[in-house]
Amino acid sequence: MAEAPETTTPPPAAKLLPVAVLLWLAGVYLRIPVLVAPPLAPFISDELGLSQALTGALTTLPILMLAVGSMPGSLAIARLGPRNTLALAMVIMVIGSAGRGLSPDTITLMLTSAVMGLGIAMMQPSLPALLPRWLEPHHLAIGSAIYMNGMLMGEFIGAGITLPLLMPLMDDSWRATLLAWSLPGLLVAAALFLPRREMSRPVRKPSWLPDWKNPLTLRIGLLLGLSGSMFFGLNAYMGNLLEQQGNFEMLADALFWYNFAQVIASLVMLKMARYWMGRKFPIIVTASCSIIGTVGTLFLTGWWAIASATFMSLTAGMLLILLVALPPVLVESRDTGRLSAGNFLVGYTLAFSVPMVGGLLADWSGDARFAIFFIIAYALLVLPLAFTLDLRRQTGQPEG
Repeated sequence: MAEAPETTTPPPAAKLLPVAVLLWLAGVYLRIPVLVAPPLAPFISDELGLSQALTGALTTLPILMLAVGSMPGSLAIARLGPRNTLALAMVIMVIGSAGRGLSPDTITLMLTSAVMGLGIAMMQPSLPALLPRWLEPHHLAIGSAIYMNGMLMGEFIGAGITLPLLMPLMDDSWRATLLAWSLPGLLVAAALFLPRREMSRPVRKPSWLPDWKNPLTLRIGLLLGLSGSMFFGLNAYMGNLLEQQGNFEMLADALFWYNFAQVIASLVMLKMARYWMGRKFPIIVTASCSIIGTVGTLFLTGWWAIASATFMSLTAGMLLILLVALPPVLVESRDTGRLSAGNFLVGYTLAFSVPMVGGLLADWSGDARFAIFFIIAYALLVLPLAFTLDLRRQTGQPEG
């Protein structure tokens, strides 16, 4: 039965722990299915005979789907409610992610990867839309920090423990490893129905299409593109940059610290959420520091370049959390899903396309630094938007 959008009485503080655990676990599954692909890619490629482009698509295709699937997520939230949408999206994610482990050929592998990306894309706006239903207004910031901590921990867990810990337990089978990561998501989806709420009469049916007249839709989305293009872009071209500097042997250490910085960012935001979220100054500072860190990777070498990249990852992770936390704080609960979906549509389209265009420039010039120069140019272009954000809560229809 569809869950009509409704006003609710949030649970008392004693019931916040199970809600926090569910938010964290759902956050973990925003990234683990995507980030297990890079460590498993060589084994998948060897068995299925993938080209380099198709091997890279195991990671980039789901990222593209994060943009494409944001609108179906918003539509489902308007029709089913955020909790039902989140549970449905997790089931779709599990079907796609587990399906990769059962794929007999390349076409099936790509199709299941796209299905997995669609599920994750629908999960993204569902989580911020769910927060006002489960949490009191003064808990929204910490709720956002909790599920974003789960997401960034999922990045590190998926990339960090798949090969050394999980795959040996699965008899070194990449197929069994994918199933082992995927299937527990069904338990999380079922557990989403454990928190009980007092339901009052339904409010008006919410809209689901992004409100392009609301300046927050585009401005937050463009700033999300700043954070995502720098993080995914530098992650993608790190090896090329180090090889060009003659330090390719440092790649493993560089990627470890680069991804571990995202975990530190999420822990910092857990501590500082109530002070920083919903404020303009932390957004300006973290966006500026992210750009400075990216510039440092171009003009520094050795461990100094790695330290600069790690600093960028840290601040870009903090910026991501600050931006994703804005919709439930700034708009009414019925409009949270559509604002988040619009932000993700813009942000992940840019997080995919800006590094890709930069890569084309790098191929044309024969210099990997051109890819990073292009990403920095985009970041500098949209940075002034951070100064123009109106972070006052909207209580009515946004002005055009």
